[in-house]
Amino acid sequence: MTSAMARVPDSLRGQVVTPGDRRYAHLRSTYTTSASPAAVLLPKTTAQVIDALRHAREQRLPIAVRSGGHGFSGASSNNGGVVIDLSMLNRVQVLDERAGLVRVEAGARWANVAKALAPYGLVISSGDYGGVGVGGLATGGGVGWLVRAHGLTIDRVRAVEVVLADGTLVRADAEHEPELFWLVRGAGAGAGIVVAFEIEAAEQRNVGVAQLVVEAHPDGRTIREWTAYLAQAPRELSAAAVLYAEGRSALMSITAVVAAESLRRARPAVEPLLAIGKVLEHRTDLLPYPTLVPTAHLHPNVGQQRGTTTNGLFTGLDDAVTRAVMRAVTGPGRAVIQLRSLGGAVNDVAPDATAYPHRHQDTLVVASVFPPQGGAALDAAWRAAGVRADGAYVNFESRPNPAAFARIYPGETGARVRRLWKRYDPDGVFRPALLTGQPGRPGQANRSGQAGRSGQPHRRRR
Repeated sequence: MTSAMARVPDSLRGQVVTPGDRRYAHLRSTYTTSASPAAVLLPKTTAQVIDALRHAREQRLPIAVRSGGHGFSGASSNNGGVVIDLSMLNRVQVLDERAGLVRVEAGARWANVAKALAPYGLVISSGDYGGVGVGGLATGGGVGWLVRAHGLTIDRVRAVEVVLADGTLVRADAEHEPELFWLVRGAGAGAGIVVAFEIEAAEQRNVGVAQLVVEAHPDGRTIREWTAYLAQAPRELSAAAVLYAEGRSALMSITAVVAAESLRRARPAVEPLLAIGKVLEHRTDLLPYPTLVPTAHLHPNVGQQRGTTTNGLFTGLDDAVTRAVMRAVTGPGRAVIQLRSLGGAVNDVAPDATAYPHRHQDTLVVASVFPPQGGAALDAAWRAAGVRADGAYVNFESRPNPAAFARIYPGETGARVRRLWKRYDPDGVFRPALLTGQPGRPGQANRSGQAGRSGQPHRRRR
């Protein structure tokens, strides 16, 4: 332990992990990157988060904040700095069962949240991977399995508890600190450390889940038909599709989820998807919601899923975009493309109601490449589709920089985000790489905020 780290507050004794500690190997890195911080602090209470932040600031070392460690940018760790790891703040409490109001601490994982709420018949739409931490996802957006039925995760947040850069604890909601409340819902990484959320859960026990694999036509028509149907489908239906090369052709692996308590109601919503291409596999089941974000996803993050990812938001996917997407999948870059349905309840929210302003688009397209392919291959594969995008989503960007900021927070939203980040963090303790232009990868050791993401790693899925 360095001499600086030896002078930790008494409240954190035994909760500081440094190189040489047997816990360090499982705490040093993120899901996408390997890192070597000087210390990882493990506060168990909000008071200890305040102590950890003050101590880290006294050391004048870069600070990263981690809820789950799944952020694509790797910003929830660093080299040579301090990581404030919130994994011990993981309580889930039903405050008002009748109203569905739930308090969730930022270090909880969504698999644990789903498991805790299941006995009450409640769900929170929250991405599609159970190992993702609450804090990063619920401050960035949250494009979950029930997104068209219930909106983004941030749309169900009713209050937040935030530790600001100066150590002040603030509760923000629509009536108290409304500017901070606006900021945290979509641009929370530069606001402070969100330690807890009050979220309005929805009533749901079971969901209809259809899984199918279809051949993806090279001219893009399969994608166009998928998009066209989702744009006018009942909002109970949300879907994600992964496109990947298979020899000289491409396959489209679709998971469609219907917010319905019976197969009789679920099947008609899924049926049109069977007509978009040659179906190679298909099954539809009625499953408890926690099956979609299972506890099997809980694992330590040790840099095991390296890759480079970017994304774009679209209103309709025309011929030019879908052909470009197919070329990205089958061309030299061999990108893996994921399509996610939006619209429905997402677009009920006014563009200026939160720091996520993209309320007219209907499809999120995410592009990833994996080693040995890197950023240059991704840029080449994505360029033709990316230039036609109408916005982007912060949690699916692995290279945050000012250009990405402009896509994620366009126009007046961006100006307001910048202004409020400066107000709540004048010294830039949590200044995201979206502003600095420094890569969010460990190695740059930039100060970074609450990094997170919405969704499952883009492995090839069938």
